[in-house]
Amino acid sequence: MTSLATVASGPRTRLFACFLRLGTQQVSPLQLHTGTNLAAKNHYEVLVLGGGSGGITMAARMKRRVGAENVAIVEPSERHFYQPIWTLVGAGIKQLSSSGRPTASVIPSGVEWIKARVVDLNPDKNCIHTDNGKEISYRYLIIALGIQLDYEKIKGLPEGFDHPKIGSNYSFRTVEKTWKALQDFKEGNAIFTFPNTPVKCAGAPQKIMYLSEAYFRKTGRRSKANIIFNTSLGAIFGVKKYADALQEIIRERNLTINYKQNLIEVRADKQEAVFENLDKPGETQVISYEMLHVTPPMSPPDVLKTSPVADAAGWVDVDKDTLQHKRYPNVFGIGDCTNLPTSKTAAAVAAQSGVLDRTISLIMKNQTPTKKYDGYTSCPLVTGYNRVILAEFDYNAKPLETFPFDQSKERLSMYLMKANMMPFLYWNGMLRGYWGGPAFLRKLFHLGMS
Repeated sequence: MTSLATVASGPRTRLFACFLRLGTQQVSPLQLHTGTNLAAKNHYEVLVLGGGSGGITMAARMKRRVGAENVAIVEPSERHFYQPIWTLVGAGIKQLSSSGRPTASVIPSGVEWIKARVVDLNPDKNCIHTDNGKEISYRYLIIALGIQLDYEKIKGLPEGFDHPKIGSNYSFRTVEKTWKALQDFKEGNAIFTFPNTPVKCAGAPQKIMYLSEAYFRKTGRRSKANIIFNTSLGAIFGVKKYADALQEIIRERNLTINYKQNLIEVRADKQEAVFENLDKPGETQVISYEMLHVTPPMSPPDVLKTSPVADAAGWVDVDKDTLQHKRYPNVFGIGDCTNLPTSKTAAAVAAQSGVLDRTISLIMKNQTPTKKYDGYTSCPLVTGYNRVILAEFDYNAKPLETFPFDQSKERLSMYLMKANMMPFLYWNGMLRGYWGGPAFLRKLFHLGMS
């Protein structure tokens, strides 16, 4: 396979590679704190709720601020997953095993891992309660609890996944079923859905559609496939520049896009999907399928919905510039569980982590936060087995691109970055607190053009 160095050669790319090598050197195991875990305490300087992308990243950063022995993570799961790769797992490009590692291996050394689930938050008393009956107090609280998958809100699920022909790239339990359904496809409707709720990685529901179409072409079954994307939204993408590029792909590949259609029921035994027309509530349509990819409804974790830290919709209520809670100055939020008005992606978490690190450091010194989060997020739109449109944008849905070329065009170099470079950067840079998004690279590239 063509290497990234060959595809994207040049002085700026070599500079990028040097930066990555430097980052790897910075996080070499010899330089990391190697103290043994302390016995669980009841109070911590910094308490992190959630061991996903945001929680591990911020724990690594806070360890450097206050010392490992003063930081704890509350997380019940034994496995940590790099979920952005599941799009490629569902298309047969990557193995599911490559996406996960033991949680113990990503907890920053010396930081206490409290293997429990949060069941109550009491910010007025600076404490939380866990499902094993423990009360833990804190000086500073970082909430990184992610987003909840609500498959059960679709009638017939999740039990429908016991049947063939149906999968979902949003869960490690069902992502391999997507690949099986793709392989078993013979002829008929291949349906892909987008729910009527906020979701993480809003591009993923259509990425698997493009990959499936490419697979059908590759295996000689495209003429027998009617590919349908039923989305609750009113547009294919929220940023016009990338939406225009996607619409061109949709036209060229003869894909059917139906807007304002929300999946409400799956009759897996009959291979039927039921959709409600959101413009005409109560009006439904039943469509038979040979393959169905479900993107589930999502919501804030239940523990947050009725918590004092939540807004009216249940999301952690933070200032969009600083990520500090609007009512509790020693509480902060990051990632999918917050009400930040931007797309919920791992790339957004990376950018937020740098801002939040700076915010907390100033708060600890009784100073006013100065660094502002601009809403940066990224969505590598996989449009084929070797092509990606790299969408990057801000709070205002305006492109905020890293590279000095038109990122609305499909590129092999961006595919290689998505499939190979970003997982490496995630495990070796971001989770160790050394990657705060591509703002630094953006400055390098654009300064080089001036």
